Amino acid sequence: MAIESFEPSMLIAILPEIALLVLAGIVVAFDAVWKPEQRRWLGWITAGGLMAILVISLLVSRPGDDARLLFGGMLRNDWFAFAFKLLFIFGAAVTALFAIDVKEIGQKGEFYALMLVSTLGMNLMASAADIIMLYLAIETTSIPLYIMAGFMTRDDKSTEAGFKYLLFGAATSTIMLYGFSLLYGFSGTTNLYALAEVFYNPEFPTLAVIGSFILVIIGFGFKISAVPLHFWAPDVYEGAPTPVTGFLSTASKAAGFAVLLRVLLVVFTPIVASDWASVLATMAVLTMTVGNLLALSQKNIKRMLAFSSIAHAGYILIGVVALSQLGVASMVFYLVAYLITNLAAFGAVVIFWQATGSDEIASYAGLSRRSPGLALAMMVAFLSLAGMPPLAGFVAKVFVFAAAVQSDYIWLAVVGVLNSIIGLYYYLTVLKVVYLFRSDDEDKPLLVSRPNRIALTVLTIGIVLVGTLFGPWYNLADKIAGAIFGSF
Repeated sequence: MAIESFEPSMLIAILPEIALLVLAGIVVAFDAVWKPEQRRWLGWITAGGLMAILVISLLVSRPGDDARLLFGGMLRNDWFAFAFKLLFIFGAAVTALFAIDVKEIGQKGEFYALMLVSTLGMNLMASAADIIMLYLAIETTSIPLYIMAGFMTRDDKSTEAGFKYLLFGAATSTIMLYGFSLLYGFSGTTNLYALAEVFYNPEFPTLAVIGSFILVIIGFGFKISAVPLHFWAPDVYEGAPTPVTGFLSTASKAAGFAVLLRVLLVVFTPIVASDWASVLATMAVLTMTVGNLLALSQKNIKRMLAFSSIAHAGYILIGVVALSQLGVASMVFYLVAYLITNLAAFGAVVIFWQATGSDEIASYAGLSRRSPGLALAMMVAFLSLAGMPPLAGFVAKVFVFAAAVQSDYIWLAVVGVLNSIIGLYYYLTVLKVVYLFRSDDEDKPLLVSRPNRIALTVLTIGIVLVGTLFGPWYNLADKIAGAIFGSF
């Protein structure tokens, strides 16, 4: 694949990133001049601006059928990267709506600016075609997230979450950087596609590549919170502001999977495909099982959703292990379904926490009587996470398990089904509390603000539509998979 010299048209390919920087500047500027009572509009500006960027990107920045390496081979413009960019932008827009009415973050421009910069980093992660650009993109994503996790400085749990996230993130990032340096040392190049050409040489020492693979996978495993690199997630998810937790568990995880897939398929497939498939199959089993089993005993709903997020990382890994176009397509589809579903679940948690100040599952008793609409949205989200038809989560799991069966990983599909049954228990436990348990406060209506109502309605409808009208969504996922699967 030829690396193109600079052309003005290249700026169209990075229009979403340019627009994100401009929007961040606008938010900071308004934050500097507005009075405190006016700053509630910062969230609306951020969410509206992000949706405008999404629409403009769809109209203007769509890649052609032929993938291009841009800016000296640093970025790759293809449908795979473009689709993930849209996913990140949508996730950020929804997060902004949920954050508007949250104390300590909803009226601070720096919070929204940090989120926009992190989204910019995710976009660069998805399109990075060079390990230098990839590392810079990961750090651009991570550093704002460290700050966002500890943004509520008056809350000890939030401060602890930010500190833990920083420490563990820095450690794993260092290990990953060492792996990248070994790749450069072995090959003399930092471009992913040039690395692939070097590794296609049958005489290249396999042991050297395996060593660098292990170091790199440690960094990616942390990003997607896969076992045994999941230890940070429960504490960080519980302590961070709930909108930040939702953003971490969806957009950030999707970015990790996007990078993982590109690096594995492009760089490591030529020489150690069977080795990394076995490693990731083991990680998938451990991640699913550990996440689901530990979620069973949780009393705090954010902590329960943290272990649920770990389990879902295991399901998604099945699509990666399949090493087929169906596997990649199922992974992309799963990430779409997971993003809208998990954002809806955390959105419901945000709304309830704002009204009650509690994250304990027991405090959700009587919610169906206090706010039937919120309870319904929560039920749809939790049943989708559990994989119940006809919702998005069910279809996503069917595609992932089908990919495993097609690639002769029948045992992995069976483990996935058994874990789905385990997961159903703790999701239904929460819904039992919501619908069947009574509370002394159930005669007190729980009010849902306009931005929260808009976001939750869009997500709930999306869960149903993706689950029932899945054909067009899967066809799009298959097109996206073709862009990355056909590149090696």
